Amino acid sequence: MRLCCKCNERRAVLRRPKTGEQHCRECFYLALEDEVHETIVKYKLFKPGERVAIGASGGKDSTVLAHLMSLLNERHNYGLDLFLLSIDEGISGYRDDSLETVKRNEIQYGLMLKVVSYKELYGWTMDEIVKEIGTKNNCTFCGVFRRQALDRGADMMKADKIATGHNADDVAETVLLNLIRGDLPRLGRCTNPITGEGSTLPRVKPFKYTYEKEIVMYAYFKKLDYFSTECIYSPFAARGLARDFVKDLEATRPSAILDLIRSAEQFRIPDIVQQEMPHPKRCERCGYLSSQKVCKACVLLEGLNKGLPRLGVSRTRKKHVTISQTEDS
Repeated sequence: MRLCCKCNERRAVLRRPKTGEQHCRECFYLALEDEVHETIVKYKLFKPGERVAIGASGGKDSTVLAHLMSLLNERHNYGLDLFLLSIDEGISGYRDDSLETVKRNEIQYGLMLKVVSYKELYGWTMDEIVKEIGTKNNCTFCGVFRRQALDRGADMMKADKIATGHNADDVAETVLLNLIRGDLPRLGRCTNPITGEGSTLPRVKPFKYTYEKEIVMYAYFKKLDYFSTECIYSPFAARGLARDFVKDLEATRPSAILDLIRSAEQFRIPDIVQQEMPHPKRCERCGYLSSQKVCKACVLLEGLNKGLPRLGVSRTRKKHVTISQTEDS
């Protein structure tokens, strides 16, 4: 019988993908909890008295995040006012079911839940959008609308920060995607545990160094209540290719995920690129954060409302014209 490498008393029941160490359940729980706490403290993700919105989808990452934030907030006396924030994209057979999980989490963790919907904010559901544009660019619309919807929901609830369940696998995938795209500005900031510093609603990633497999193992052994079905439109997402590649790397070299993150952290972005990076400002139409005069959400929404949805996802400079210009020509 193999004993736990930490306590050397109880039987080891798992091998950590991240370190290869063999742990009993209790020591695994404590190790993962301590690592998340260390990330929170090291990067000063929170300040006492802050009101924090926990992005809650009902999936494994957000469910474990809600569980750990509640646990660590009490254990280490962070002094945070926590609540759950869910976005209803309007995807039949997926989001409606996962929201039921979030509603159970609300009761289980004693955290207030706020749900905001695309229909309420934009007048469209994702199912309606996909009928208009097909499945090629649907993730562009959903990603842009979801990011802003989180901001708007958090703003409604007077939150100081938004905590998301982005894990180490997600960060490594983003590093690869930005490398492939040659997107130096985003490459320079995608590994930051806090984004939007200086804005009214910074976002934080307590799971930046936490492997997806270990989050799944924690949820499984703790018997947490989470929704495990993937979005019905996710097979069409470009991120899937990066995800498969990261999984292949992890299979042959478990440290590859952290290696990708650490490498990106050491990148030095030329000063001229940093100077050219757009500074956050307020959208002239909706008033929410944007790098341009009119935010991407407003551009996409105007295209939908005027029957020209593909203008918002045009990739060439020539096609980047306003809808009003198109109508005048």
